[in-house]
Amino acid sequence: MNVSPLPSVDAASVPADALVLDVREENEWAAGHVEGAVHVPMSDFVARFGEVTESLAEHGRAYVMCRVGGRSAQVTQYLVQQGFDAVNIDGGMLAWEGAGRPMVTENGAEAFVL
Repeated sequence: MNVSPLPSVDAASVPADALVLDVREENEWAAGHVEGAVHVPMSDFVARFGEVTESLAEHGRAYVMCRVGGRSAQVTQYLVQQGFDAVNIDGGMLAWEGAGRPMVTENGAEAFVL
């Protein structure tokens, strides 16, 4: 069985205007996230797949993110299997924070990676 490598990119290389799809859970999102990201927890992903495909139709490519890259790799693989252009963000939010990329919260508190 030939498995092609999962498309991935480092956090520093994600374009500022990219569609970032955050698949972390609600408490992780609340602690800090990428401004403008689409939040669809992995646990809700199949149920909310229509929302994801709408965002993909608008942006073309999804940059999928979780905390360290495991959950996002699974979601990226699923999207690629469905024929979508999806890329896993290596190292997830920890790498994003480490690269000095901006993060926000809904309530204006200081953002951090949970």
